[in-house]
Amino acid sequence: MGVVLIGTGDYPVPPMEVLRTLSGGGTAAQDFVVNELRLPRVLVGLLVGAALGLAGAIFQSVSRNPLGSPDVIGFGQGSAAGALTVIVLFQGSETAVAAGAVGGGVLTGLAVYALAWRRGVHGYRLVLVGIGMSAMLSAVNGYLLTKADILDAARALLWVTGSLSGREWDQVWPLACVCAVLMPLALGHGRALRMLEMGDDSAYALGVRVERTRLLMMLTAVLLTAAAAAAAGPIAFVALVAPQVARRLTRAPGPNLLPSAWTGALLLVTSDWVSQRAFGADQLPVGVLTGVLG
Repeated sequence: MGVVLIGTGDYPVPPMEVLRTLSGGGTAAQDFVVNELRLPRVLVGLLVGAALGLAGAIFQSVSRNPLGSPDVIGFGQGSAAGALTVIVLFQGSETAVAAGAVGGGVLTGLAVYALAWRRGVHGYRLVLVGIGMSAMLSAVNGYLLTKADILDAARALLWVTGSLSGREWDQVWPLACVCAVLMPLALGHGRALRMLEMGDDSAYALGVRVERTRLLMMLTAVLLTAAAAAAAGPIAFVALVAPQVARRLTRAPGPNLLPSAWTGALLLVTSDWVSQRAFGADQLPVGVLTGVLG
C-alpha cells in the first residue's frame, strides 16, 4: 500500500518505477517526487497510524473499556489545545506548534490521571474523567478559534482536522525516534497488560506491580499520542478503531499491541490513498475520512 500511495498523485509513478527510484534509480524528476515529496508523507502516515493504534490498545487494556481511547478521553483534544494556543496567541512556527501539541497532550494526560486517582486508577473513572476533560478542552479550542484572525484560524482548522499534506523529513525523524524508544517499551510490557486485564487483584497475585505498570503504560501512550498529533494533527478514530479491528482479526485475548500498531498504520495510509484517489491530492484532509470511517 505504501508503494501504491507513493505513486499516487498529479504526477503518477508506476509501482515498479517507485521501487526502482527508492533503490537509487529513476530520473531526476522521479527522485524528487518519490523521495522528497511523497516518501516522507507515507512514512509519517505509517508512523502516526502505528503510534495511534498502539496507544489505543494500551488505553483500552489499562481501562478495560473499548471507549478507553486517546481521542475519546481527551488527549487528542489536549494536544490540539496546546497547538492552537501556540498558533492563535503566539503565531508560532511549525516547530513551536509541534512542541505545543506535545506539551498539551502530556499535561492533559497528567491532569486526567490525577483527577481519576482514588487509591488507584480504575477504568470506568478514567473514561468518565477523560470524557469530561475532552468536553472542556473542545470548548477551549472552539474559543481559541473564534479569537483567531482569518489566516491563523484557517491554519489552526487544518491542523485540528488532521492532515498528511505537506509532510516533510522534519516530521519523520522526531516521530521515528519517539516510536523507536516507546514502541519496544510498550511491547515489552505486553504480558503485564494482559495480566492487568484480569483485574488488579489477579495481577498482584501474578507479581505485576499494578500502579507502576499502569502509570508507565499510560505515560507511554500519552507520549505516542502527543507525538503523532505533533506530526499530523489529532487524527480521529484511528486509536479507537484499530485495536478493535486487530482483536477481531487475530481472535486472540490480551491487548494485541503489535497487531493494533500494524492495523493503525494500514488504516491511516489506506485512508490517505482513498482520499487522494476520490478527491484529488490534498483536497480532503485524511482526518475527515478517518472520522467518516470511524
